[in-house]
Amino acid sequence: MSTHADPVRRTSLSSPSRRRVIGAAGAGLALAGGMPYPGGPYADAADLPLLGTYDVVVIGSGAAGMTAALTAAKQGLTCVVVEKAATFGGSAARSGAGIWIPNNSVILAAGVPDTPAKAATYLAAVVGDDVPVDRQKAFLDHGPAMLSFVMANSPLRFRWMEGYSDYYPELPGGLAQGRSIEPDQLDGNILGAELARLNPSYMTVPAGMVVFSADYKWLVLSAVSAKGLAVATQCLARGTKAALLGQKPLTMGQSLAAGLRAGLLTAGVPVWLNTPLTDLHRENGAITGAVVTRNGAPGLLRARRGVIVGSGGFEHNAAMRKQYQEQPIGTEWTVGAKENTGDGIRAGERAGAALGLMDDAWWGPAIPLPDQPYFCLAERTLPGGLLVNAAGARFVNEAAPYSDVVHTMYDRDTPNAPHIPAWLIVDQNYRNRYLFKDVAPTFVFPDAWYESGAVHKAWTLDALAASIGVPAAALRTTVDRFNSLARSGDDTDFGRGDSAYDHYYTDPSVRPNSGLAPLWLAPYYAFRIVPGDLGTKGGLLTDARARVLRPDGSVIPGLYAAGNASAAVMGRSYAGAGSTIGPAMTFGYIAARDIAARR
Repeated sequence: MSTHADPVRRTSLSSPSRRRVIGAAGAGLALAGGMPYPGGPYADAADLPLLGTYDVVVIGSGAAGMTAALTAAKQGLTCVVVEKAATFGGSAARSGAGIWIPNNSVILAAGVPDTPAKAATYLAAVVGDDVPVDRQKAFLDHGPAMLSFVMANSPLRFRWMEGYSDYYPELPGGLAQGRSIEPDQLDGNILGAELARLNPSYMTVPAGMVVFSADYKWLVLSAVSAKGLAVATQCLARGTKAALLGQKPLTMGQSLAAGLRAGLLTAGVPVWLNTPLTDLHRENGAITGAVVTRNGAPGLLRARRGVIVGSGGFEHNAAMRKQYQEQPIGTEWTVGAKENTGDGIRAGERAGAALGLMDDAWWGPAIPLPDQPYFCLAERTLPGGLLVNAAGARFVNEAAPYSDVVHTMYDRDTPNAPHIPAWLIVDQNYRNRYLFKDVAPTFVFPDAWYESGAVHKAWTLDALAASIGVPAAALRTTVDRFNSLARSGDDTDFGRGDSAYDHYYTDPSVRPNSGLAPLWLAPYYAFRIVPGDLGTKGGLLTDARARVLRPDGSVIPGLYAAGNASAAVMGRSYAGAGSTIGPAMTFGYIAARDIAARR
């Protein structure tokens, strides 16, 4: 085992970084300055055309919003969902739909040795002091009930993602076999014509195949692994069977969003698409409705009991990212839904809400390909690749949790020592063995990748260094050092392979460390790596009941928030795969139940 001090895992659990301080200062200035925001407030909203009156108005049709609406309806409340986009599902529909909820019935039935005490100990160790204990407890206490409720009131069923480790399994209460689940296969025919309005997936599944998130790690290895080939065959068999049955098979985020939408259809909950939020309606200090644009004109939706904001983050709002987050940052590096421009967060702020975690995001290394950014999961952890900075030096455990890798990029990035962009360096041996994005082993990358500068190729390391602008001697030294560590199987520099998590997206046939292999076969490749994200994780500050709070800690009556429109219960860290969607659904469920209990 290595004797290094791992700077990545220390980053997520230690003192505030430079980036955190900058973000907090930006948030404070915004609140103190009373910055104006376009679109509101509507002092005369009561004079607008009344579009309807419901017990609950839900903003956003992602996992948080649809779970909240389904819960409200099943509690006997009338409810409407308003969605800015022309499609439903938000970022959840685009995702792999991993869901992290400890002690749920699916993992317990599969024999996962989880307990409430283990989960509480682990979450506290991951989150630290960034999130109040009562919010952590609310998530852990209500998550299993939420999942059981969703299965009882929708066609959704779920599968354990066996072996997908918690992101810090060595911490007290962590599980190396993981707690994450994902939706089971769903037939899209259950939605009828509504299926055409489902937000498309971020990555298209190969035609004729039915692929689960848990299959991906094996599909990457299908050229070099018997199990990988077997999984690929199984995916094709599922697709063939579905075609013969006349089904429209959905998995991952497509299954999750479709299943929740099917639940809303059965419950009679309307979902208004192309209906963006303009502002929240206030009366006597309480939120009593929402101003929305419907058919091109403003109107008022009254809420007798409450408004639940589940409108997503602000990843596609360049001005907000510049205000709250450290440079370099850009809307072109996120894979979140394009409609996520912080509308609900800004409306809540105008209503007096406090904000939290605005400087942070669900980060991950991304390659800025010309069509859209590619969020790297397996590619940076497979044996035969390493990350270097502008000096040509390694700086991180490449297989660490993706959010930690980007935190490290920001924390170490300075004008004199740039870490953004970084470069993923691999050789032809790596390319001969592993799927890269959707490019099969040995196949050439699209010309557009090279033309955009996202990928470089050269027959020597010196030529590659010249192409990407790093010192050639330093890159050669770094690769030589990495190769020696790979041959020994012990990364004493950064500890790659020390954690069970590090081995999830690796090659079991490589020994002695499944995540380490030397680079030796020309040509060599370099992929430009930037701080991408799955969405921002800062937003309206909420309590354990999902109620939105003012800066003094008091509750704004009638206003709730869940998902990426709220400050994440995960704080500045990431407990496991699905730490975005699991809490989003849970706090949507909590919000609706709290509204119902107040009757």
